[in-house]
Amino acid sequence: MLKIYGIKNCDSVRKAVKFLKHHNIPYEFIDFRETPASQELIDTWLERSDIKTLFNTRGTTYRTLKLKEKNLTDDEKRQWLAKENMLIKRPVITFEKQVIIGYNESQYQNLLLN
Repeated sequence: MLKIYGIKNCDSVRKAVKFLKHHNIPYEFIDFRETPASQELIDTWLERSDIKTLFNTRGTTYRTLKLKEKNLTDDEKRQWLAKENMLIKRPVITFEKQVIIGYNESQYQNLLLN
């Protein structure tokens, strides 16, 4: 079954959920605040994506923690994702060994409706 990871009040997550409901695609929602993503789970996402896509540099958490000033390596970013799930770009959708990061309707149509 398709899984969508994120937080309930995120606009991108809400758009993704609306898309899935509109197309009658069953899903399981996992809220980062209730069930934090483990380092192992994040590493499996990174096997199918890259750190630049998964690591959210545009969010409040990134700015609050002043991570830009730290010039993090990719491995340090990977570790931060597990420590602070709000640094993960949302939503993360997993299905059939695939991962979609962020809300992109055309990508959803190509991968989820075919």
